[in-house]
Amino acid sequence: MDKLLYGAAYYDEYIPYDRLDKDIEMMQKAGMNVVRIGESTWSTMEPQDGVFDFRHLDRVLDAMEKAGMYVILGTPTYAIPTWMVKAYPDVLATTDKGRGIYGARQIMDITNPTYLFYSERVIRKMMEHCAGRKCVIGVQIDNETKAYGTAGPNVQEQFKKYMREKYTRKLKENPELLDKLPEVFRGGSEDEVLDYINYEFGFDYWSNRINAWEDFPDVRGTINWSFSGEFRRFQRKLVTDFLSWQSKIVKEYLREDQFVTHNTDYSWNMASYGINPDTDVCDNAEALDIIGTDIYHPTQDRLTGMTIAFGGDISRSLKKDNYYVLETEAQGFPGWLPFDGQLRLQAYSHLASGADMVEYWHWHSLHNACETYWKGVLSQDFKENDTYRAASTVGNEWKKIGHKLIHLKKNNKVAILVSQESLIALDDFPISAARKMGYNDVLMSIYDQLYRMNVECDFIWPQQIDRIGDYELLIIPAMYCIAQSTVDAVTAYVENGGHVFMTFKSAFTDENVKVWHDEAPHGLAEVFGVSYSHFSWPENVSLRSDFYKEAGKDDLRVMDFCELLNLEGATALASYAHPGYERYAAITRNSFGKGVATYLGCNVSETMLGTVLEDTVKNAGIDVDDTVKFPVIHRCGINTEGKTVHYYFNYSADEKEVKLPTAGTEIFSDKKFSKGDEIRISPWDMFIEIE
Repeated sequence: MDKLLYGAAYYDEYIPYDRLDKDIEMMQKAGMNVVRIGESTWSTMEPQDGVFDFRHLDRVLDAMEKAGMYVILGTPTYAIPTWMVKAYPDVLATTDKGRGIYGARQIMDITNPTYLFYSERVIRKMMEHCAGRKCVIGVQIDNETKAYGTAGPNVQEQFKKYMREKYTRKLKENPELLDKLPEVFRGGSEDEVLDYINYEFGFDYWSNRINAWEDFPDVRGTINWSFSGEFRRFQRKLVTDFLSWQSKIVKEYLREDQFVTHNTDYSWNMASYGINPDTDVCDNAEALDIIGTDIYHPTQDRLTGMTIAFGGDISRSLKKDNYYVLETEAQGFPGWLPFDGQLRLQAYSHLASGADMVEYWHWHSLHNACETYWKGVLSQDFKENDTYRAASTVGNEWKKIGHKLIHLKKNNKVAILVSQESLIALDDFPISAARKMGYNDVLMSIYDQLYRMNVECDFIWPQQIDRIGDYELLIIPAMYCIAQSTVDAVTAYVENGGHVFMTFKSAFTDENVKVWHDEAPHGLAEVFGVSYSHFSWPENVSLRSDFYKEAGKDDLRVMDFCELLNLEGATALASYAHPGYERYAAITRNSFGKGVATYLGCNVSETMLGTVLEDTVKNAGIDVDDTVKFPVIHRCGINTEGKTVHYYFNYSADEKEVKLPTAGTEIFSDKKFSKGDEIRISPWDMFIEIE
């Protein structure tokens, strides 16, 4: 598209009386140009088996087309109709809690043949009927797809087949693996593939050894986190396969100017938070033309913009391209009702990460059911309100200046390497027993500190490890599970001049959650110049450091977890100030080849983490603008005219001053500014400059 897209999810079938023309009038007055329809209402499209009724879609498409609005169609497969469950109850997923009961969305087994038959039929009927419409610009396949815990007998059989095929193929491609098998693991099973699986997964523990394929156990009862981790990987593959399957069907009906997208969401901690454990966004991306995402974030006094930036950076990194925000809140929960200025601030924050569309969930607030108090742009009275007026400001500004902000490109120097396997494993083995600290806690604390110091970054998945050479600093948070190929890539990266920052709980197991049996961190002890075999949940332990001279006493606290590092060539930037641990290092730096490797061996306070990261970023030769500090956030990129766009966001209730590091033109007023000029940014407001 050659313009920014701005709109909302629209559910004509939920509205208690006919007001379609009025809604379109209000949308256009608000500068909106796109709606998403259809993804939630299978039972309206197909009220009985084989009986199709697309009248509600037709009337919306007719009206939107007449008004010159764009439409994204959603396939309705994430919420199944009552008649299907009554006729075929086995379409409901059987999880570790048993068979589901009808009512909620996302309760089906996405591998069930009956469900897939009906899904394909309704998708094809919908596409045949709607895809050719001029106003339809693309299709969203399904909705926030997961495997929904499906683990019934049919899924267990599929998993067994997956295991047999995967490890047969692995041994055929790497026969030397069998030669390395200890003698005690040979010949106990009916074939050598099972021998290898028993060894790789440690199944001799508690007599879990599998000696025949017909004895393959139900994974729901396992005490082996390698086994359950493999099953979770298999479930994520089911999601990838399902989305790829839908994408291929949909693309049979699309014009060249139409796209396929999907609204990936995140893990959840009262808002979007970290990597989603139940879907592999990197693998899913191959089925999509444009990455789509759902970002829900704190507002009011808790609005920092970090969650918006994190979701945007994840989405942009998948294809190194612009993305669509298919869902975000307008009002949302009562605790998210935005203060004056915040809705506008939020909308531009999405653009600053590279979004080309912002779409609210949803247009109007519901009058029934469980999401009654998740409010849309309009409240239940359908009248103009402050949220609508704020949205109107955004939409009408974008109509005027959107061409200067669309397709923003980034050239970031920092990348974060993320790990789906580590996320799952550290749920099973929490870093801290006291507060069940997991992978996302480490990831988000690091990202938050980088964000607050205005260091923008990309994300890399192990499948994309060949990208790391594009960056000057690679950050590896809590990568508990690491494949040998990743170890080798990181080693070569540092040896060839790269800088790497790695935290505690990294390089401890292989990709199958099997603990490496050499010194930790596996394969990287020489790179980081440290090793360890002891770790602890510390009490009353702090850091001692001549390097971090400005750190306050409270900042030096060691929290939740620490590794007792032995120096093997590295320099200790900090050690432990406790008689029991004082001989061990806590934070280290090492020169290796042409590069530098910094290791954080313990969990520290937020302030200390920021100090360590800022020093590491500067040590890598990356500029940090000390004049712009949170709550002012500076993000930038290159627009389609080849000019740098600078966003300065004030995420606070106080006016802030900023000294501009560049000369340029303010986008709303066309006023010119010189380098060094001081500007004032009002509470919850912004300054946008084109350099």
